[in-house]
Amino acid sequence: MFHELRRFAADDRAIEGLPIRLVIALVVGVATMSVMLNMLSGVQGLAVSELDVRPSPDVIEPGDQQLRLTVVDDDGAPVEGATVILRSGSASLDGVVTGTSDADGRVTMSVAPDVRANQETGTLVIDVKPPSGSQFVDRRANTEILVVEH
Repeated sequence: MFHELRRFAADDRAIEGLPIRLVIALVVGVATMSVMLNMLSGVQGLAVSELDVRPSPDVIEPGDQQLRLTVVDDDGAPVEGATVILRSGSASLDGVVTGTSDADGRVTMSVAPDVRANQETGTLVIDVKPPSGSQFVDRRANTEILVVEH
């Protein structure tokens, strides 16, 4: 074995002296690594921004209420064209209320929440669907609206 290593080290034919399978494996490995590095460099171009909703007020009473919600990105800038969905959580809401954010990221919604029997508080859940074709996502939970019976 030592004799073969010495012979291999003394061989100056470079790639010509390598077995064909090793040459093919080397070429395929370099091509694969090139493709993978190209994909990884493209991942930075797919950067996304998380959306959040800021309700005002975020604590309301049961009955007819007017809510103002603002859709913002990671930097707090308003986002136009996002669909805001307001639905029952531990407080009840008759159906689902939706709206689309304007140029200032604002949506105004009229709701009539109610707390469930034997409860003094409950919550309404806010979901956001990002504008079509945008670089926005909504993966984290948004602020919930607290409904408090007095």
